[in-house]
Order: sequence, then structure tokens, then C-alpha cells
Amino acid sequence: MLRRRFLLSALPALIPGSTARAQPGVHPLVSAARRQVGVTVRYDPAYVRLVYPGGDVPGDRGVCTDVVIRAYRAAFGLDLQKLVHEDMTRHFAAYPKTWGLRGPDRNIDHRRVPNLETFLTHRRAALPLSAPWEAGDLITQRLPGNLPHIVIVTGGKSALGQPLVVHNIGTGAQVEPIPAFARNVGRFHFMPYRG
Repeated sequence: MLRRRFLLSALPALIPGSTARAQPGVHPLVSAARRQVGVTVRYDPAYVRLVYPGGDVPGDRGVCTDVVIRAYRAAFGLDLQKLVHEDMTRHFAAYPKTWGLRGPDRNIDHRRVPNLETFLTHRRAALPLSAPWEAGDLITQRLPGNLPHIVIVTGGKSALGQPLVVHNIGTGAQVEPIPAFARNVGRFHFMPYRG
């Protein structure tokens, strides 16, 4: 109870500049992700030189990670571009070498699912996949061809009982059942107070 009281009293200080406007009972990350539906309407994986910190590709486009990045900025004022870049600068050897980089690249590193998996693991945000998923969880997947994907769990279910997620898998930000053709490989819950 004492920890909860501390967290609630410290919350404004922990999320400076928060622009969250979540409905009562709706997770702020989910609310921020849902607001991207109809705004982010294209899937575009192009490499783009970004402002740092706080850089973003044009809001009408992006990839699955951009849904997550924008949701954290809108809900909590957290800049994953900056956080991932700082962590990669300190722990570059721990990050995947898939792209042949010789050092961090603040334009793209935060937009790659395997890098987010490593960052979230460093932040002690990993949870068992087998436990019941909750609103605001991030699920990482591998699509056919071993392509990485990430979704935000809404806490809702489809008519067939599938977990509903917010993601961009090809047609912009959408709320849909989690892709059943993908293999789930990671579950994370990263909130400001989890550090």
C-alpha cells in the first residue's frame, strides 16, 4: 500500500509533459495508441534522418514500432528514441548485430523491434508470455520469414475471444485481433515507475 501511495504521489514528477487523455479505466498507453488509428494510414519502413531527441517520421506513416514510440510519447512524455540511443551507447555489445552497425544510429535504432526487446529487457520490463496479458502490455512476435513485429495489448477481446491489439502491420495503425499467424516471442510492460 505504501509503494502504491508513493507511486501515485510521484506520478506527475515521473511523467513530465504527459499529454495523456485516457478515459477512466483505459490504460493511457492504449488510449494514446488508439488515437493513431485513422492518422497513421501507411506502412513505410524507409530510413529517415530524424531530429534528436524527439524525432519522428511523418505522422501519416510508419511501422509497428512507430505506434509504440508515439504512444509512449503521448501517454507519458517518454522518448524511446533518446532512451534506446542512450542505452545502446552504454551497452552496444548487448544489442543485435543484424544490421552490421559499428555503433548506435539514433535515426533508426529505436524503430527496430529486436532493439526494443533488448532495451525493455535492460529495463526489467520482461514478463512471462504464459501469464494473462494485460492492457498496455507489449507483445513481440516473429511473422513468417522471421520478421519482427510488436503490438500493444488493448485489454479487449474480439468476438472470437482473441486479444485485441493496436499495431501497424501494413495498412497503418489499426485495432485488430493479434496476428494468429505470427509466433509470440516476448511480453513486456514498461511504465515510467518501473525504471
